[in-house]
This record gives sequence, structure tokens and C-alpha cells, in this order.
Amino acid sequence: MTRSILIGTAYGAMAGAFWGITFLAPELVAPFTPFQLATLRYLTFGIVSLLILLPRLKTLLPHITFGAFRALVLLAILGSVGYYSMMGVAIQLSGVAMPSLIIGFIPVTVTLAGIFRHDAVVTLRQLVPSILLSTAGILCISWQNFFVGSALHHTGPLLQAVGLLMAIGSLLGWTLFNVINSDWLKKLDHITSGEWNLLTGIVAGALSLVILLPAAFLWPTHLPTTGWTRFILISCGVGLFSSTIANAFWNRMTHLLPLTMVGQMILFETLFSLIYGFLWEQRLPTIWEAAAFLLSVSGVLACVRAHRNNEASHSYH
Repeated sequence: MTRSILIGTAYGAMAGAFWGITFLAPELVAPFTPFQLATLRYLTFGIVSLLILLPRLKTLLPHITFGAFRALVLLAILGSVGYYSMMGVAIQLSGVAMPSLIIGFIPVTVTLAGIFRHDAVVTLRQLVPSILLSTAGILCISWQNFFVGSALHHTGPLLQAVGLLMAIGSLLGWTLFNVINSDWLKKLDHITSGEWNLLTGIVAGALSLVILLPAAFLWPTHLPTTGWTRFILISCGVGLFSSTIANAFWNRMTHLLPLTMVGQMILFETLFSLIYGFLWEQRLPTIWEAAAFLLSVSGVLACVRAHRNNEASHSYH
């Protein structure tokens, strides 16, 4: 295994470890809404990013072309503000199970997007075992909660359909985010992956003020009267760890790995969210959850093996 694949996989695991917190956060801040959590999360991301980047901002600005700025806005919408908002709406309208099932296919869609690009380093045939294992793991993760969630959620068919569309939008948005982000990280000369992440954070923070703040705090029918300290601490913590730090690890990984591997690394988010959930609920995993864990890890290892074998073959020839 090459050094870049090993380091990139480690960065992907660390990003997943921090991202896994986001699935537990909505439960921790209840009765505050996902929109309110997202607003403070991305506002924190923007403020922290601006403070870190402020000493270098004057030297970076000349290298930010109109195309780069447009890409930053698009990435902030697809990978942060828009993605998390649509997922929150989908969960509110359809329960946790159905959106989780759809969002869980992000590793497959990103991997497929990488395979059909002109610079793909592996073929679809080489990644079939990895895709099948990952898909099986996703289905196992969703199986138990899908039926429990369907029985407990009582929204009408129209709202269920809207929730379904929101979940599909999140899936497509994050797939596009990874494709566009990977392209820009490879073409940047005077901006590092860490600086690109902080620039995305500044834009995401600005968008949270324009898009999320009115919807979350200015137009609601009522606001919670208690729990504000807990809400602020958790939301700001998620903004720091699950956006600023996790995204930095993700960009470092994306810079090192081909897009066909980037997709598989998203599975770490699901795996860590499961671990945190087990710890929070103080229980051991069910048979289906344990099977999902093993299948997902096997899918990542199969993907790594396919890239390693391909590199060895090319170096031999």
C-alpha cells in the first residue's frame, strides 16, 4: 500500500469520526429544530474559519478568481448549508430511517461518479466487490430502523414524498460536492487544501446568515424558553469539530486519494455515528448492525485493495 493511500485513509477515518457527531447532535439539542442547529453550526464554522484565515486573507484574495468564488458558493451550498438543511427537513417529514437509507448510498454514487471520469485509476469491474459489500452494509444498517421508523412516523403521503425528494436532493448534492471539490483541489496552485476548506467555511457562514437565520429564528411560531446554553454549546461544538476540523481532514484526504476512493471513505461517518449511538443508548449492536459494520469495513478494504493492486500492476509494467 502506498504512503498516500495509507495517510489518505487515515484522514478519511478522522473526518468520519468527527462527522459522526452530527447524527447525535439533533437529539442532544431537542426541542430546538435542525434549522436552528444548522444555523449556529455553520455560523460557527464561518467565524472560526475567518479568524484562522484573517492573517493570510490579503495574500489569498488575489488568487480567488470569479470561477473559484463561484465554486466556493456552490460547495458551501452542496456540502454544508443546503445538504444539512435538506437532510433535516427529510428527517422531520419522513423520520430518520428513510433519509438515512438514501443518504447511505453516497459512497456508491461518489464511487460511480469517479469510475466514469476520464482520469479514473480503476475500472468498474475492479470495484464491483467493494460496491456490493458497501451496498449490503448500507441495507443492513437501514433494515431494522427502516421498518420501525415507518411504523412510528405518521405524516401523510404528500409530506412523505416531500421528505423523499429532500433526501434525494441531499444525496445528489453531496455527490456533486465531492466531484467539484476534488476537481478544484487538484487545480489550485497558490491555495492549500486547508485554506480552501476555511474559505468554504467563510462562505458557508455568510450563507447561514442569509438563508438559514431567517428560517430558523426570525419566522418560527415559537422559540424554546429553556436549554439555550446547552443548545449553543453543542451547536458551536459541532461547528468547530464536525465542520472546521472534519472538513479539513476531508480536504487533505481528497487531495491524496482518487475520487473512486473518496466515495468509500464516507462510510467512516456512518460507522462512527453507529458507535456513538451505541454508546449513547448504552447497548451492544444487533446482528444486523454488526453485519453492517463488518460489511462496510470490508467494502472500504476491498476498495483500497483494488487501488493498491492497480498501482502495483502499473508499476510492474
